[in-house]
Amino acid sequence: MANEVFVFGAGGHAKVVIDILEQMSATKVAYVVDDGRKAGTNTVCGYPVIGGRDAMLARRQEVKKGGIIAIGNNRVRAGIAEWFAANGILAASALHPNAAIARSVQIGAGTAVMGGAVINADACIGSHVIINTGATIDHDCTIGDCVHIAPGSNLCGGVSVGRGTMLGVGTRVIPGIHIGANVVIGAGSTVLDDIPDGARMSGSPCRPVEP
Repeated sequence: MANEVFVFGAGGHAKVVIDILEQMSATKVAYVVDDGRKAGTNTVCGYPVIGGRDAMLARRQEVKKGGIIAIGNNRVRAGIAEWFAANGILAASALHPNAAIARSVQIGAGTAVMGGAVINADACIGSHVIINTGATIDHDCTIGDCVHIAPGSNLCGGVSVGRGTMLGVGTRVIPGIHIGANVVIGAGSTVLDDIPDGARMSGSPCRPVEP
């Protein structure tokens, strides 16, 4: 019997996550939760939107395996993750069957790994992370909680990425680099040096973005 989960979020990213869940044979989507949509007004990929957090709490017994936060914004996703924890809601993960994930990889709760992604040996992926379409995470990388690695990004071996950081589409990172927490790196950037917490960077090679 499939484990029922709910999806928190009703945008484009949620559609991709739902598609992954549908391809996971042991998982079934029960319903969609979204704070900005009223119950009964619409569906997402054919699943009913039941309303926001209060509606979810009223129906939590229907989903023994909890839910996944399908929201791309790191800050928003982290806030909802804290709400999950405060209310004892289990965080489900979505791992695309066409992602290549080495057997020694550790993946935290609530993380989504999209189709075509590659995660190599002894990488450690935190909770509520997004490893997006076609991204590659090489051996011995460490990815903190609530990070988003955008489509087509490539991290060489031994890279570490701090909590809440966003790596834009097609970012490339050379081996052994440390990227701090809450960093934003623009699309198509090449990271050749360590980056401190809170930096805004872009370019090839990567440079600070002028305020």
